[in-house]
Amino acid sequence: MNKIYAFLVAALVFFSPLEGDSQTYWQQRVEYTMNISMNVSNHQFKGDQKLVYFNNSPDTLNKVYYHLYFNAFQPGSMMDVRSRNIADPDRRVTDRISKLKENEIGFEHVTTLKQDGKDVPFKVIGTILEVTLAKPILPKSKSVFEMKFDGQVPLQIRRSGRDNREGIAYSMTQWYPKMAEYDFQGWHADQYVAREFHGVWGDFDVKITMDPKYILAATGKLQNPDKIGYGYEKTGTKVQRPEGNLTWNFTAKNVIDFAWVADPDYTHDVAQVPNGPELHFFYQKNEKTTDTWKKMEDIAVKVFQHLNTHFGKYPFENYSIIQGGDGGMEYPMCTLILGEGKLEGLSGTMAHEVAHSWFQMALASNESLHAWMDEGFTDFASSEAFAAATNTELSHAGSYASYFSLVASGLQEPADQHSDHFNTNRAYSTAAYSIGAVFLEQLKYIMGEENFYKGMLRYYNTWKMKHPTPNDFIRVMEKTSGLQLGWYLRYWTQTTKRIDYSLGVISENNGSTLVDLKRVGDMPMPIDLLVTYKDGTKEMYYIPMNELLGVKPNPNNNKTILCETWPWVNPTYTLKVRGKIDEIESIEIDPSLRMADIDRKNNKIPLKERVPYVDPTK
Repeated sequence: MNKIYAFLVAALVFFSPLEGDSQTYWQQRVEYTMNISMNVSNHQFKGDQKLVYFNNSPDTLNKVYYHLYFNAFQPGSMMDVRSRNIADPDRRVTDRISKLKENEIGFEHVTTLKQDGKDVPFKVIGTILEVTLAKPILPKSKSVFEMKFDGQVPLQIRRSGRDNREGIAYSMTQWYPKMAEYDFQGWHADQYVAREFHGVWGDFDVKITMDPKYILAATGKLQNPDKIGYGYEKTGTKVQRPEGNLTWNFTAKNVIDFAWVADPDYTHDVAQVPNGPELHFFYQKNEKTTDTWKKMEDIAVKVFQHLNTHFGKYPFENYSIIQGGDGGMEYPMCTLILGEGKLEGLSGTMAHEVAHSWFQMALASNESLHAWMDEGFTDFASSEAFAAATNTELSHAGSYASYFSLVASGLQEPADQHSDHFNTNRAYSTAAYSIGAVFLEQLKYIMGEENFYKGMLRYYNTWKMKHPTPNDFIRVMEKTSGLQLGWYLRYWTQTTKRIDYSLGVISENNGSTLVDLKRVGDMPMPIDLLVTYKDGTKEMYYIPMNELLGVKPNPNNNKTILCETWPWVNPTYTLKVRGKIDEIESIEIDPSLRMADIDRKNNKIPLKERVPYVDPTK
């Protein structure tokens, strides 16, 4: 039996499909040059933006669209209305936007816009700027846009803003007119209603001029530490700074966004990841932060080391962990997290946001449409990295519990839908974080652990600095495992079908035990079944399903017994196991608990009494 098992695995890997044609893939590109002047007395700024836009698509573009995210922080905006009407509003937002005063709202005003030197008409629709081009942008060509704009930083409510609850002055995220993404699905010019983003890959050269008392941190690398009188020294010491406003110049290449923060009271520490990036820490040093932030430095280094080894090498030279914002939010080469709290919570949030540097800042899936690929993969990877960094037991049990709770509530919706269109915030957050993490842990169960981690590295190396879709991911895992996995992707992310298997009649016939299994739920899965004998021995039986068109590698030192395939249309299956009933202690479906079976009470049976065998054909 084991020889047949090995042959099937080898044959499927050998005959697996070839790599896809990469020439069919394209993505747009941008090059931003921005000069920003910030007035800290009224929290307003003026900016000049030059944007070189490369149309790498096969399409002719007659319009382009920009995001004006700060416009969401105004009474009556879609974000405001949605938050006041959804059943379970985000506690950080609720009705706060509706109560903002004129000097507390956010806005972005575009005053002039030229394309290749010619004025172009534009109109503002909420958080979107629609631009009618003076000249169409042909396929495989570029165009240069020059813009003047001004804005006001809103009182901090959600991610962006000023004067957050811990006293950080400016969290400048989603702050500039940002070109919307155009891809094989067309324009992604979505209004900013609640969450998640999709950005164009490109380069940034940003100069920010403001009051000299502020210390800045940002995406990219500081180009002029000598001129501002503040170097990024590893001692973190401040030096004498020039008089008058200072201009900070940051550059970043091949990123999807640019964020920055400013505060007069930042302490700046530095740590080095062996064979990895230089880590920068910006926080207000006080009795609530000093001890935890210093201890977090070592954890952060170890988190990066684990992620580099198991999920791909971090692609940039530096990364900044910054106190700011309203919780934790990821950006290229940096994250903003709240600075106060206990070490476990603080470093756990840090680990999650750091892992986004793999799942969004390198593998830039469209998180608006496929949040589970972003948040869920990040939750999975950060849980594993955090456990390794802190020498604690790894468990994804919290993700499973969250999923089971949502199912029980009756609020579950398909995970693969636009993030802003879930009926409840609970359904969104569970779908994005928990269901996404369970997706990977179950995939490990389906593929086998070794193939799974090989596949994750292959996914990263194939799709880093691109925009992978769910199908791109699952095809990589198929090519790695030799299994067909499209059915799993569709069932788990595009439907609310649930897994539920049960053990039925246990009977005996001619010295062997017959185990009846039933698929109660409407989502099929391959089955691991463990038989424990009274003499202490154990046997694992593996029942593949026909949709896989193969079997996973034989685990348990090749002692797993391969069984006949269970066609997914069959609601029941009878398994013959060695020995008589009175020799068996227990029988259990999926002892690893990695299959998200919604009713585990019927997955294990301790055998106490013999059940007479009944021939089903008579």
